[in-house]
Amino acid sequence: MNRLPPDQGHDPGRSEDDPKSGLRDVTVVVRPYGNPLPLGFFSFGIGMVVLAGIALGIVGDGQVASAGVLLSVFVFPLELLAAILAYLARDTGAATALGLFATSWAGLGALHILDPAQQRSTAVGLYLAAFALMLLPLAAVGFLGKALLGAVLSVSSLRAALAAAYQLGAPQDFQLANGAVAFVLVALAFYAGTAFLLEDVRQSTILPILRRGDARQAVEGNLTEQHSRVPNEPGVRKQL
Repeated sequence: MNRLPPDQGHDPGRSEDDPKSGLRDVTVVVRPYGNPLPLGFFSFGIGMVVLAGIALGIVGDGQVASAGVLLSVFVFPLELLAAILAYLARDTGAATALGLFATSWAGLGALHILDPAQQRSTAVGLYLAAFALMLLPLAAVGFLGKALLGAVLSVSSLRAALAAAYQLGAPQDFQLANGAVAFVLVALAFYAGTAFLLEDVRQSTILPILRRGDARQAVEGNLTEQHSRVPNEPGVRKQL
């Protein structure tokens, strides 16, 4: 329960206990949710296996459309669910990253279905370049809190940049590098998903996540510290 500031016109001479003082107690209900990051990372890793297979030529031209269906039907909805739960859990950074990746899986999956021949596309190249750019501030913020998340986003930005360069006319070596970096992301996603899963199940950090600052306090701090800023958070305060 939080005591909100008085309305305009409040007489400061009145006691805070005076019901006519303008101060009012408001109950803010915080609903507990399961940690969506294991789901997000594991589905992300599965999707990266498919993208790596396409980039390295492991998935042949006749199978690219099937890969697109898997990205759209399997990876996209799981990432979207993880993004929604992350927003409900009030982790804006993780939710934003998951949301961007969610619809990227749907978009890339649709492109693979519609164009299984994998012709180079300036439009796709520009999209991937912009996607790589927008991941950079998310990666920077990730390093301020959960450095493991920052590392995953940094490598993801590199992979998207390599894919963008290839689509915009760079040599085939860029596409091969894209596939190799995608496999690095598979390993990172496996580790990150396992680390967050173990932390949630055991209620303590088993594998290093490299939390710092507010992210560390979120796990180690007491309940009063956790919710001291609730009145000023989106969804509670009057404006975003």
